[in-house]
Amino acid sequence: MTSDLTHFDENGKARMVDVGSKIATHRIAVASATIKMKPETLVRIKDGEFSKGNVLEVARLAGIMATKRTADLIPLCHPIAVTSVHIDFEIVGDDQVVVSAKVEAHDRTGVEMEAMTAATASALTIYDMCKSVDRGMEILNVKLMHKSGGKSGSFDRQ
Repeated sequence: MTSDLTHFDENGKARMVDVGSKIATHRIAVASATIKMKPETLVRIKDGEFSKGNVLEVARLAGIMATKRTADLIPLCHPIAVTSVHIDFEIVGDDQVVVSAKVEAHDRTGVEMEAMTAATASALTIYDMCKSVDRGMEILNVKLMHKSGGKSGSFDRQ
């Protein structure tokens, strides 16, 4: 049995990919996630009207912390010495926040999963902090936007 899936061996057994012979390079990944909510919820976020604190700053910290725990959450991810994490928020229209997570490392494997974990954890934290007033929020469109470094080259979402 042969497969193009790198996380399975020739017998179909799960494995962590051996990156020991790869050259460490500067790796960058950017991922995003969108959280859609009631317009009045977004107004409360912008006006700082949640008793749990500044929603976006707590979400930023959650994304940074989640980045460092990615290998604990995704079974076959390698632990990576992350060198930089930036979480940004963009208000879109009157009912959406787009989370952007940029992760960097100098390592033998990419940081795509770290960036997607950061964006998702940030969006989940927004949900958690605002659920008392809006349980209908939706987390949408978690996706890789950019990656660079490594043998496979760059990727940019159109």
